[in-house]
This record gives sequence, C-alpha cells and structure tokens, in this order.
Amino acid sequence: MEHIGIKDIIDILLVATLLYYLYKIMKESGTLNIFVGVLSFIVVWVVTSEILEMRLIGSILDKFMSIGLLILVILFQDQIKRFLVAIGSHKRWQFLKNILKHRKPNNEESSEKWVMPIVYACMNLARSKTGALIVVQQDVPLDNYEKTGDIINANINSRLLENIFFKNSPLHDGAVIIADNLIKSAGCILPVSHDTTIPRSLGLRHRSALGIAQDTDAVAIVVSEETGYISVAHKGALHTKLTSTELEHTLSQLSSEV
Repeated sequence: MEHIGIKDIIDILLVATLLYYLYKIMKESGTLNIFVGVLSFIVVWVVTSEILEMRLIGSILDKFMSIGLLILVILFQDQIKRFLVAIGSHKRWQFLKNILKHRKPNNEESSEKWVMPIVYACMNLARSKTGALIVVQQDVPLDNYEKTGDIINANINSRLLENIFFKNSPLHDGAVIIADNLIKSAGCILPVSHDTTIPRSLGLRHRSALGIAQDTDAVAIVVSEETGYISVAHKGALHTKLTSTELEHTLSQLSSEV
C-alpha cells in the first residue's frame, strides 16, 4: 500500500476545490446538467479503461477524450471566462493590496456614489409603475453589451435614470449599464435566459436580467411595468418583490465588496 503524504492531500484538496467552483459556476449559468453529464462520462472512462482495463471500450472513450477538451472549451467558453475572472478578481486580492498600502479600504464613499441614486430612482419608477432594467458591472467587463446601446458616460443621477426609462423615451426599452461610477450606456440589449423555472408571469426584462446574471457576475435590477415590484438578479438567481430597504441593503453589500 502506497503512503499518502502531504503532497497527495494537497492534490486532492485542489481537485475538490476546482470541482466545487466549476459546480457553482455551472449551477449559476443553468448548465449544471451538462456538467453532471461530462463528469459522469469521465467517471465511466476512468472505471472502464483504468480500473477494469476494458481495452475496446477504453480505446473508444480515449478517442473521445482526445478531442473532448476542445469541445468543452467551445461549449463552456463563457463559464471558463467567468472562472478565470473569479480567480483573478481584485476582490480576492484586496487584502494583499491593503497590507502593502498599510491602509483599510474605504467602502462607504464608493457605496454612496451609486447605491442611493439607484435606490431612489427605482423607488420612483416603482411608484409610477415604469418598467426599468439597470445593470451594475462587477468584475466581468460589460463592454460588448455597452456597444449595443447608446453611450452616455454620465454621472449616476436618479433623475437621469428616471428620464431614461420614461415611457416616451427612445431608450426606455433597453437596459442601462453602470460601471466605474458612471452611467455608461442606455438602450442596451442583454442575453435572454431560457431557464424554465422562471414564472410565466415575469416578462422579458426579468429574463434579460437573469440572462446577464448567468453570463456575468453583474447585478441586474428590474422594475416591473405591470406590478411596480423591484427584483434583483445576481449570480444566476432572481430575487423578486424587494422593498426599497432590501434593495439598498443588497446593493450596499455588493459595493462594500468592490
């Protein structure tokens, strides 16, 4: 019996951590079934070729595995991008930067810059039952989505947000993208989620919010045109019927992580 050393334990923990992060990303993006299918295929391949030493089926599966990596990269290019961004996220290395700079991060100032104007705008839009879709960029850049709308690059202002989503405005049907404490673009087109668990009562804005939350780490805020309810999509999950206090708390938590 071979001795299991520290190196082997670290190896197992690294593989387990990698699988856990892949599981989280696939679950958030709605592709968990594909992940389970690929994992099952790998288990069958290991059992047949390595443990049972079945040469015929093993050789066939080997051929599939030789091109499997390329197929997986094509299928999961968005998820791989999110995984790499998560590893290199400045949030994960913020503590090191703070140590090197010998200071604590001041999150209150960055929070005040965009949280309250968005909350006030959503409150007023909800009262008048004016539909809105606001996306706040996190770590994953949203440049490709910004280009689908009209570039604004204006300071975040609740009045401006309300005017953008005014029913007679030419930009009210699209999404507003906020990044770097600026309203970057308006009238943007977002990917639509095809998640079958979304209630049929929710419209295209909610599906678009969930779609961008599945493809990126952005936060999408929706104001329903029919009911005036406020919803937030983040990390592949949609939270509906939020109060203004709950919205402020959610956005403040996210801003404190930046």
